[in-house]
Amino acid sequence: MTLQRVTTIAKPPRRPAESHKGTFGRVLIVAGSPGMSGAAALAGLGALRGGAGLVYIATPKSLLPIVGAIEPSYLTLPLSDGDDGQLATSALAEIEAAMEGKNACGIGPGLGASPSVQKVVTTLYRTAKLPMLFDADALNCLSKEREILSSPGGPRILTPHPGEFARLIDSDIKTVQANREKLAIEFAAENKVVLVLKGHATVVTDGERVYTNTTGNSGMATGGTGDVLTGLTTALLAQQMPTFEAAQLAVFLHGRAGDLAAEELSEPGLIASDLARFLGKAWLSL
Repeated sequence: MTLQRVTTIAKPPRRPAESHKGTFGRVLIVAGSPGMSGAAALAGLGALRGGAGLVYIATPKSLLPIVGAIEPSYLTLPLSDGDDGQLATSALAEIEAAMEGKNACGIGPGLGASPSVQKVVTTLYRTAKLPMLFDADALNCLSKEREILSSPGGPRILTPHPGEFARLIDSDIKTVQANREKLAIEFAAENKVVLVLKGHATVVTDGERVYTNTTGNSGMATGGTGDVLTGLTTALLAQQMPTFEAAQLAVFLHGRAGDLAAEELSEPGLIASDLARFLGKAWLSL
């Protein structure tokens, strides 16, 4: 099989004049745990700025007042949590119910890694038919049960940074960084997923096509930027973009927003919420 190297950016979703909220997709984001409420909010902001019609943040019920207070434009859904504040096993059924009527789901930012979170994440990976993006703590859960990676229940995008990817393939960061493209392509092909290997020159591949991103800067090496990417990519999935195209356009826009933010604020002064604020200008620059 000949690998196709993609260099053109995927066309963004159409925006018909005669539209309503449902036209542009309903996004479900599952995120947050004590101390990580910001991760859920940043993912929600990324989804809103990604053009989704409706964004729902499903988060442990103890965090709901915090997450809801950060941004009034998304909706919040309470999930059962345990004494540690992380998702209880019973949250699985609540998430499955929340998926009804949604077009895409992103899971993982700030979730934690308790046994109950592990159960929720791995079950959804294997059984949910909805297009799903797995990031952050969700990836760490998957790395503990690598045998299920080749059995996704539906379209899947995985968005690891090098450390998370090293855990997914039972390797180390040095090996990953020395063989980024090769390892990413092999993983995506073997597991029938789209892989977004983040970092300088982010690699996006489905095992048959590969795209190396050219946008972004060192200012994006700060906490929370990946959460914005989770929301943005999930929003594009919800607007009926195929997984590879959604991931490719998302990483380009994400990096472009970072470049535009750095031009105005500097690279050292850039923070994750700036990416969400500058996504509008990134869209205009397409």
